[in-house]
Amino acid sequence: MAAVDDLQFQEFDDAENLLAANRDATTISIGDPSGNPKKQRRVAGATTREDDDLLGNDDSDKTELLAGQKESAQFWTFEYYQSFFDVETHQVLNRIKGSILPWPGKNFVRLYIRSNPDLYGPFWICATLVFAIAISGNLSNFLVKLGLPQFHYVPEFRKVTIAATAIYSYACLVPLALWGFLMWRNSKVMNLVSYSFLEIVCVYGYSLFIYIPAAVLWIIPLPTVRWISIVVAMCLSGSVLVMTFWPAVRDDHHRIAIATVSAIAALHVLFAVGCQVCFFNSQIPTPPPTVADTIQPTKTQ
Repeated sequence: MAAVDDLQFQEFDDAENLLAANRDATTISIGDPSGNPKKQRRVAGATTREDDDLLGNDDSDKTELLAGQKESAQFWTFEYYQSFFDVETHQVLNRIKGSILPWPGKNFVRLYIRSNPDLYGPFWICATLVFAIAISGNLSNFLVKLGLPQFHYVPEFRKVTIAATAIYSYACLVPLALWGFLMWRNSKVMNLVSYSFLEIVCVYGYSLFIYIPAAVLWIIPLPTVRWISIVVAMCLSGSVLVMTFWPAVRDDHHRIAIATVSAIAALHVLFAVGCQVCFFNSQIPTPPPTVADTIQPTKTQ
């Protein structure tokens, strides 16, 4: 049987000395009902990265984003405009498909644009249309006058400047005027559907895509083919604009709603017809009369 002295409690070294000898040791607090072990802190001054993260001392962008404290870029910086071109390829392709094949009852803005309006698609669609019209206009002029003895082909580079001015003016100024008008009507009539300026520019930009293949068909020097292609392009593109902006004005006064939609359609028709007339209206010149044609035969009595 063990002696009574063997059952006595013995004093051990201080806890600090024991932990200093074995830094990987764990301690359990008797007063902690959960009994979860806690790792002993390292020597003073050697704080771990996990502690900094828990205390919020990490200055990374991720922490700022999670806290909602990251400041937005100023409008004069490159980062501000970079957000307008942050769009995925599949989104651009879906918006192009939606502008070519409009479906009645489906709003183009709500279905494709509102989640992430962009300027990437409208900018490159307008740029492609500028070169498509300019190049097709030069080729059309060449094919029409090919074979004439007095014809000498000279590239008309001025068509690029004219096409760029016309297309970008239409894609920017008309949406600006329409956005200002809708904002004014929203201040007069409540419960109207509102679109931002970026959404309107996006709609107009994507609606011009159908004119790129139409401009290629305008190379064919046949007036029938040209007018059929332009009518089809106007109907498809114009229907996107009408079905998109009609919900924004239908609750307004009836005459104002009809006049607004009519103005949108009229400007669109004027743009399409103007491009066809200005860049593809090359007429085959009539050859000058020869000497034999000018001499009139004399009649014998």
